[in-house]
Amino acid sequence: MTKTPLTWLYVPGDRPEVVAKALVCGADVVVVDLEDAVAPDRKEYARAATAELLAQPQPVPVHVRVNALDGPLVAADLHAVAALPGVSGLRLPKVTSPEQITGIARRTARADTGPPPLHALLETALGIEHAHAIARAHPAVRGISLGESDLRADLGVPGDTGLDWSRCRVVVAARAAGLPPPAQSVHPDIRDLDGLAATCAHGRALGFLGRAAIHPRQLPVIERAYLPTAEEIEQAEAVVKAAAREQGAQALPDGRFVDTAVVATAQRTLSLALRR
Repeated sequence: MTKTPLTWLYVPGDRPEVVAKALVCGADVVVVDLEDAVAPDRKEYARAATAELLAQPQPVPVHVRVNALDGPLVAADLHAVAALPGVSGLRLPKVTSPEQITGIARRTARADTGPPPLHALLETALGIEHAHAIARAHPAVRGISLGESDLRADLGVPGDTGLDWSRCRVVVAARAAGLPPPAQSVHPDIRDLDGLAATCAHGRALGFLGRAAIHPRQLPVIERAYLPTAEEIEQAEAVVKAAAREQGAQALPDGRFVDTAVVATAQRTLSLALRR
């Protein structure tokens, strides 16, 4: 895709009419869920409906979250959707080891293109412990991120701040593996837009970039939170202009020190600003 994605909208695979609406609602990526959002007696229908809908290319990238990697449904999920023209990636739930990634890559590889892009969801303590190994498990891995609801239950953490160590661990693991900064996990209360904005600001401070959503009304809040402010854009422009005038480290008139790392950060800020 041509722009850095900031929003990933989850939609249930057994609601094809909702998926169709999601494809044109402004999300950067639509995630069709065959796992948690679908009741057990609707799994086969969800798989068939998703395969039918994604048999053709779509207007935005579409990922499919398959069922549990160690369960009885994932083989049929992979067979049905992995190679479809409308599928831009697979989201793998509750990944706990690099071997699970290599196994999925092997099962979905095609002779001409290899496996589809894979995105690992870390939702258990064991997954967090193996975060870097999972991120580096296979060239098809394009991202890792947290599933905070399951992780909170696994850790027995009642509040939000108890997850910050795991959040930082995943951010560092992704960057150490050369992957993009991870997106935040969903904010489950679709009416709490103030809370969504506040937790997005916290996630941005921890190094996340963008966020998953479960309702279209959350999308503009997430995008605003992760886009640079006018002041940040102005500061970044000053840094880039100074670097263009003079090579090497230097100090700006306002006292800010400019070196290679500061310039790289400014360039990322201006790249994101192009979305405005």
